[in-house]
Amino acid sequence: MSQLNRNTTKTKDRLIQAAIEVFSSAGVVGATTREIARVAGVNEVTLFRHFQSKEQLLGAVAAHITALNLETLLQQDQWAEDLHQNLLDYARLHDQMLEEYEALVRMFIGEAKRHPHESLQVLQQYFLPLREQLIAYLRTCVNQGIVRADVDLPLAVDQFTGMLLAGMLRRHVLAVDRGYSRDRYVEASVNLLISGITTSI
Repeated sequence: MSQLNRNTTKTKDRLIQAAIEVFSSAGVVGATTREIARVAGVNEVTLFRHFQSKEQLLGAVAAHITALNLETLLQQDQWAEDLHQNLLDYARLHDQMLEEYEALVRMFIGEAKRHPHESLQVLQQYFLPLREQLIAYLRTCVNQGIVRADVDLPLAVDQFTGMLLAGMLRRHVLAVDRGYSRDRYVEASVNLLISGITTSI
């Protein structure tokens, strides 16, 4: 990679990190390209050289936070033949993403009703592919006879990821001892999914 390309990548990364910070605190409408550029330590012209609009930058932020999960799901041919371990690995990664970007996730939830168009666009482009890939993986497990054929896979995936999201949100509402660890909650969510969808109950 040339020095120019390296510098371009570093600038883009700085802008994305700055956008995460500003979107998290100010929301979609409150965030300005001027403030994002200031936090990134560049001028606004530089921001527009890399991202044509605030909406495009919001999309880049969503792509950034979902990239690791999507990459993992796309490498399913490398997964072990162990449904529990695969789902546990995915759940831990998903939980890590939710925890790392907790403020941004809250912003997306909060903005969804006020700005449905922008939220729907980001959801469709970046978050729904994660859902579709996990559904596709479970569909291969149906074909292998591991997961029951009568399971509503989209519903099961939504319930599963909903549990992970609820766990993260609950951790940040009140810092009280709930009698179980974060890891135990994630593993219990996986176990609950598996008990509800597998053929060997």
